Amino acid sequence: MAKPNLALIPAAQGTKLYSVLPSDGSGDFDYTRGSSATRINAQGLIESVANTSSRLNYPLLDGKVVGCPHHLLEPQRTNLLTHSEDFSGYSSTNLNIISNQNISPSGVLNGTFLRPTTTNGGHQIYKNTSLTAGTNTLSVFIKAGNYSKFRLYFYDGTTAHEVYGDSLNGTIHSTNSTVKVESYGNDWYRYSVTATNASTSVGNYTIRVTNESYQDNWAANGVDGLYIFGLQFEAGSYPTSYIKSSGSATTRLAETATGSGSAATFNDSEGCLMAEISALANDGTFRSLTISDGTVTNRVMFSYLSTSNSLRAYIRNASGEVFSFTSGVTDSTTMVKTAIKYKENDFQFWVNGIKVGTDTSGTTFSSNTLDNLMFDKGDGGDKFYGKTKQVQYFDTALTDTQLEELTSWDSFSDMAEGQLYTIE
Repeated sequence: MAKPNLALIPAAQGTKLYSVLPSDGSGDFDYTRGSSATRINAQGLIESVANTSSRLNYPLLDGKVVGCPHHLLEPQRTNLLTHSEDFSGYSSTNLNIISNQNISPSGVLNGTFLRPTTTNGGHQIYKNTSLTAGTNTLSVFIKAGNYSKFRLYFYDGTTAHEVYGDSLNGTIHSTNSTVKVESYGNDWYRYSVTATNASTSVGNYTIRVTNESYQDNWAANGVDGLYIFGLQFEAGSYPTSYIKSSGSATTRLAETATGSGSAATFNDSEGCLMAEISALANDGTFRSLTISDGTVTNRVMFSYLSTSNSLRAYIRNASGEVFSFTSGVTDSTTMVKTAIKYKENDFQFWVNGIKVGTDTSGTTFSSNTLDNLMFDKGDGGDKFYGKTKQVQYFDTALTDTQLEELTSWDSFSDMAEGQLYTIE
């Protein structure tokens, strides 16, 4: 295999996304985020990261860290709930709220115990608030105590958008919403519910401890209950990384990564761009990774499309579109290994070891055109919000055998681990 001119292999946090090659640092990406944020560290715990530092995020499978870390880039989001960990100011019905009773996913003794009292009826913790119109996501971490059934919802004045299930095993159900569950280890699960409320209204966020049939009317014994941590409500169609709030709505600002390489890094006449990436969600937005001249006129680009589970390879030069091919992927949120090859009359698109697109006609670029690699479409738009395990650039057109090797896994178990599949 040829040696890449540029290789981004996430291994360190800092004020840049550091590339292993070139060794002189010219391949490092300029990184910005104007606020603190959280990541999953090597121990599988939620950890705060300062606003000057990129995020090296470790993947979790069944609550355990597996494989190599990835760089995480996310859009701006705000946790609209003013207290994400301190629930003492929340209202409750037939329920005791007991702080600092369990080690939370952050590794600290700050998990809150919800203990239903012996009174018949609903057992809930809630907060009345104003909701704005749009698509919103409510999420919380839940761990079974000596009881495990729950309902989580936000009520918009008309409809309760909810997820309910069993926190003992991560079971989830829903009646009218998009729901998700993720295992965070130590028997903690993060549950989320996404739905659209049509108008501004006064509603509430509610967590209920229920009976075995997920209903309210039951007589608790005053001992059983479950644990909660990290309540988050954000405007958006999917849950993002945890945003801690302590007294006010808290915003994690958007991240950018630009400016890797120079005209000396990239070959205008031929080359290959490879990336191991995934999107954060199938959310109807474009997300791009591009070699360009700082415009959309000259570029070599990967792009997740607004169409669900679609990845496109695209090349354009000063004369117009040269190569465009779209491949369906199983899930945009699952890691893929993909590559674009460009050379006069020889263009290819590879995904997970398979050549999915070719074109045998077309020119490339004039000299000294391509000069930087960006996590956007080339001009700052369509920013890549997602996960990146590696990016490599080669200044020669690799052979089919090399491209197959570059975009494949060494074994079935490596593929399963890389794509976070459980082998049963």
